[in-house]
Amino acid sequence: MKNLIKLVSIAFIIVILGNFGMSQNVPKAYNRCAGTNAVYEDVKDKKTGRVESVLVESDGHGNAQGNQYDLAVDGAFEGQTVTVLDLYNFDFTNTETALKEKGFSVYRFMNAPPSAEELKEALDKSCQFWLISSSTRMLTEEHVKVIKEFFDAGHGVYIWGDNDPYYADVNYLAEALFGGEMLGNYHGANVVGLKDKTNKSGLAKSHLITTGLQFVYEGITIASIQDNQSLKPLIYNSEGNIVAATYENNGKRAILDGGFTRLYVAWDEAGTGRYVKNAAAWLVNVEKFGE
Repeated sequence: MKNLIKLVSIAFIIVILGNFGMSQNVPKAYNRCAGTNAVYEDVKDKKTGRVESVLVESDGHGNAQGNQYDLAVDGAFEGQTVTVLDLYNFDFTNTETALKEKGFSVYRFMNAPPSAEELKEALDKSCQFWLISSSTRMLTEEHVKVIKEFFDAGHGVYIWGDNDPYYADVNYLAEALFGGEMLGNYHGANVVGLKDKTNKSGLAKSHLITTGLQFVYEGITIASIQDNQSLKPLIYNSEGNIVAATYENNGKRAILDGGFTRLYVAWDEAGTGRYVKNAAAWLVNVEKFGE
């Protein structure tokens, strides 16, 4: 009996130390709740003195309220630049404002790609690249080569498309980087919760990008990410199709997303601001490059 008690005690200590070690490995740029959807805080009862774990206050959509429940600390990426090639040219104000909360500046090309040389100059000063597609292909082989070199060096890439035919450059670039593809035209306009075995739609649980999120707006019109062994589903739309997926392999990170309407339609419908901030923070890849 004494030996059993001793073994249990040792096991308990190992668990505690293991958890402590994991908490020490969380990058300084990240909040303590990194990777947690429903966020709890320890609260001490003033009368009894007992400490209980309590779900933090939520916003009107059911997500944890407050920037301290985003993936990254406000201002963590001061001096880092997100280069955006916006070939659709919609209102980017909300997205840019959200990114600035985490310290990012935005360098945005609009309507048409710059030369491959100019794009390379911008990427040399950037921590990540975002493509927002139009309905016709505009990227050249030279552009793709520049972006692939940037990606292969470990820098994040976010590839945004939308309903058919607004993924022309998406599929051209995604195929070159990791064999990705999106297709289709689906009407969304719904808020989805967390994905589990009981529902066909929702957010992937416990991913760093879904930190502080239990609900997210899917977008208005959206395309579906096609099955690909190199991609992991991040958001299933209300019809059960994959609308966003992540790539993480060999120190490289990317997101493929079929719902760029989330960036300018019904921004406050649920979680878009936090999602954008979390995605950008994840694409910095601090785990590879350091703080």
